[in-house]
Amino acid sequence: MPETAPLSSALHDELLRVAHLLADAARPIALQYFRGAGQDIENKLDGDFDPVTVADRLIERKMREILAQHRPQDSILGEEFAAYEGTSGLTWVLDPIDGTRGFISGTPTWGVLIAVGPEGGPLIGMIDQPFTGERFIGTPKQAQWLHPSGERALGTRTCGGLQDAILFTTFPEIGTQHEQAAFNRVRDRVKLTRYGIDCYAYGLLAAGQVDLVIEAGLNAYDIQGPLAVIEAAGGIVTDWHGEPAYNGGQVIAAGDPSLHAAALTLLQADGIV
Repeated sequence: MPETAPLSSALHDELLRVAHLLADAARPIALQYFRGAGQDIENKLDGDFDPVTVADRLIERKMREILAQHRPQDSILGEEFAAYEGTSGLTWVLDPIDGTRGFISGTPTWGVLIAVGPEGGPLIGMIDQPFTGERFIGTPKQAQWLHPSGERALGTRTCGGLQDAILFTTFPEIGTQHEQAAFNRVRDRVKLTRYGIDCYAYGLLAAGQVDLVIEAGLNAYDIQGPLAVIEAAGGIVTDWHGEPAYNGGQVIAAGDPSLHAAALTLLQADGIV
């Protein structure tokens, strides 16, 4: 069976094993620099602030070394270094520290994001939070939360409607003016909106703690790990037009399909997004 076909049991287990190796290798590097000195912060943007630290680069370099050893035939798309073209039809999508602003601020809302799948989107994904010791895992076979206190299955929750929903996003000033207006229409209808939770928001959605995450301006490496986790947990992730979101851009994640539909209607209300 070609590796772009649905995963065989053996291939599933092999990819999951390697994903755990990547996450395990990232943890000590991240923790060495989190809430510590020597982060060596650089700004990747002129006129704005998009930080990168030495930990970002060291983690991605280490993950690439592991993939070169265990899965050299696979492609790699990472945030910090150039893409690598493999031959297997599978691509590892890596964000060594998603939420670098949180990382340099000392808040435990950042995470290591790992995904692998064919061109049509991720099949296996992880959100790993080294400081809390949590790992959210999504595959075609399982949706699992690992924590020092134990493990349990992940599952999104149903929601009675927007008026009962908890909404997360990273920035209050989301995207463009039109994207902000669209987001505000949802924000004004939900029970509670929280900001600045970074990728941890997607883990909480998969765990049934919150109901919606809405963001704009994402890259593929920002969403593919969370997407696989949420879909395995029974949720839905699309762009603001209801189309696949694995390439990033405008993203809405929901635990309840009916809530997803209601939020989409509001996002699209002015016909601009």
